[in-house]
Amino acid sequence: MIKAVLFDLDGTLADTARDLGAALNRLLAEEGLPPQPYEAVRPIASHGARGLVSLGFGIDKSHPRFEEYRLRFLDHYEHSFADETVLFDDINPLLDALTARELQWGIITNKPMRFTDRLVPALPFASTPAVVVSGDTVGVAKPDPAPMLHAAQQLGIAPEQCLYVGDAERDMQAGRAVGMKTVLVNWGYISDDDDTASWPADIAIDHPLQLLQHL
Repeated sequence: MIKAVLFDLDGTLADTARDLGAALNRLLAEEGLPPQPYEAVRPIASHGARGLVSLGFGIDKSHPRFEEYRLRFLDHYEHSFADETVLFDDINPLLDALTARELQWGIITNKPMRFTDRLVPALPFASTPAVVVSGDTVGVAKPDPAPMLHAAQQLGIAPEQCLYVGDAERDMQAGRAVGMKTVLVNWGYISDDDDTASWPADIAIDHPLQLLQHL
């Protein structure tokens, strides 16, 4: 029996792509490079700073300036992480429905604590998450299963009694690895190149309230 629903943050609960893209574009402007449109940033947003630096500069982590660009991107994002970020439509009605069913909810994200600890309280969630696990809370991030186990432990619930909702392959992998039921959200940051059919998702949904049919 499901006792808790745990969510990814970026691309699942909140649309953070515009603030991420704005930070990237400020960095690109400093380097005399053209900006990236929202349409290009959105499907990459779930890949975080590394994915966005790769998008903007056309380089990978082997490039000698990659880490410099990544750190500078994070510094830019530090000053604009909540300017344009909004919850996706019907997230709050979903959270209200979970509360009405006496189910706990929480967040497991790869976003660093320096952002998560300020962004989550700034978002207009209908209720407060029972647990928030960031990408550096336990020293490793998804797809490593450790953040999933930590969240379940904090809730005092067995992993197999949790449902994990996300928009990335690593979300499905991490949830499946600890026995959580996994739900892929099709409104998330998914690119045309992503082979979602091969991801270990138990369910895929197109709208937040569809989740209620699977509890």
